[in-house]
Amino acid sequence: MKLVAGVDIGNSTTEVCIGGMEENGTFQFLSSASRMTTGTKGTIPNVMGVKAALLEAMEKAGLPLSALDEIRLNEAAPVIGDTAMETITETVITESSMIGHNPSTPAGAGQAAGELIFLEHLSRADNKKSYLVAASARHSYEEVAAELNRYMPVKHICGVILQADEAVLVENRLDRKVPIVDEVRHIDKVPEGKTAAIEVALPGTTVRMLSNPYGIATLLKLSPEETRMITPIAKSLIGKRSAVVIRTPHGNIYEQILPAGSIQMEGSIDRTVAVDAGAESIMEALQEAGDIRDIRGEADTNVGNMLSGIKKDMAKVSGENENSIRITDILAVDTMAPVKIAGSLAGETCMEKAVGIAAMVKTRHLPMRQIAQKLEQELKVKATVAGVEAVMASLGALTTPGTQLPLAILDMGGGSTDAAVLHPDGTVETTHQAGAGELVSMLIQTELGLRSRVTAEQIKKYPLAKVESLFHMRLENGAMEFFQDSIDPRYYGHVVLLTPGELLKVEEDIPMEKILQVRKEAKKKVFVTNAIRALRRVAPDHNLKNIPNVVLVGGSAEDFEIPEMLMEALAEYGIVCGRGNIRGEEGPRNAVATGLLLSYLGIAAGR
Repeated sequence: MKLVAGVDIGNSTTEVCIGGMEENGTFQFLSSASRMTTGTKGTIPNVMGVKAALLEAMEKAGLPLSALDEIRLNEAAPVIGDTAMETITETVITESSMIGHNPSTPAGAGQAAGELIFLEHLSRADNKKSYLVAASARHSYEEVAAELNRYMPVKHICGVILQADEAVLVENRLDRKVPIVDEVRHIDKVPEGKTAAIEVALPGTTVRMLSNPYGIATLLKLSPEETRMITPIAKSLIGKRSAVVIRTPHGNIYEQILPAGSIQMEGSIDRTVAVDAGAESIMEALQEAGDIRDIRGEADTNVGNMLSGIKKDMAKVSGENENSIRITDILAVDTMAPVKIAGSLAGETCMEKAVGIAAMVKTRHLPMRQIAQKLEQELKVKATVAGVEAVMASLGALTTPGTQLPLAILDMGGGSTDAAVLHPDGTVETTHQAGAGELVSMLIQTELGLRSRVTAEQIKKYPLAKVESLFHMRLENGAMEFFQDSIDPRYYGHVVLLTPGELLKVEEDIPMEKILQVRKEAKKKVFVTNAIRALRRVAPDHNLKNIPNVVLVGGSAEDFEIPEMLMEALAEYGIVCGRGNIRGEEGPRNAVATGLLLSYLGIAAGR
């Protein structure tokens, strides 16, 4: 029996399918396996992941790796995603000129403005001035309350700023209630003698004055120019329960602006479009440009640095000259990104408009051929680059029960979306486009301000719930789930992800509704937009109504909501759409690897 392996190297996973051909020409599929892709897709480090997947698949078949006769690889280009920010004015503040803060456990309610003074200096306060009192953690809450009660009858104390998490304890002991903000860890940076404003919102509401630049201007008596400068701080405090803003007019305020720049497309018709115009304009220009030879960004701009960095990274891993690296497709989507406010006291950020971009990178030499050569050297097995990824996926998709020609497929992986239409006469139209699961993860991480990409990946993959008691949780669809045994107390009050067999806690304090909204919008922006773009490119006469049915394959087709989104979006064109089930047993996975073996059968039959 001649043993042949089909190997699909993707941006996220490497999939293998093993088949055997008898001398009489009969063929059977023996096993399959999947491993994480090692290194950037299309580079030599992929070999390690390929070998691991091959070893696993051969072990499942009960055969040694040395029994393999041939390895067939897919041909595909790597896709790299990044974010190109739209023009953002960064207000850089020295000497703590203006500070925003967002403690989460305040006490009292209302706004207050006055001169900052430390608790230990209250005795020398001017009776004619209004004061905000700052108290460090070395003073106990009893001591703070006692000192405030002592001086409140003779000094005008309108608010309190605490370093410790003790606002409620202090308020409970005050003879006269004032707004109190706590958890100001770096209270030593608070400049005494400067004008400041604090605000504490009522439970269930958010600050109104300090999240409004004109509100800050009213409390701190700012000029129009100063009001413009504090806009990022006001934006950072939107939706917060409490806030502090401090004015030190002798600070040195200046701006640093890195322009978003423009994208230059070299194609059938050259096009240039500004990133400021947004994702829709960028994608319209891309369509007008026709067949793309290369895409570049304006020098010394945000997008220029991003696209140049992508080419440099690819040149480094491929060993080629940077001038030979080309970007042949991009997917741009509008998003919001948190921008850190320099000079802030607690690392505040404000949300700014941004454009997320996935870029498809191609090198002069076909990278898969280098991988094939490396596999031959290490495994002593013939290795060939056997076919275009989308064509192989079409052949694999045909093994889904209930399918027939003509057949359209969408192969949605980690970095790219492939589409193909396989006609009854055997001809195939294909397209390979940037943008898929990795871009979705990047958008989720960016818009939610997550520290870890792993958390973003998990949010993308699993449904949400909020643990509201030790015996029930509220699911993202509004349903309640009750438990006979108590839930682990660690999850109480937290948003969790419903993974198979266990709960995963989302460490960041983000409302479930916001996570749900960001997740769904990110998937629609990437998968629905790219699916329609790809299918229109391969459809007869570029008319989606000429495609009768679509089979979804690839890792993203296993998602719990993406196929339903696509079914809904494609229904208006009269397209039947659903998940594939490769060979009737693999689900939407393994389509390309299976197609590589089927193409081998065709070659063998031709011989």
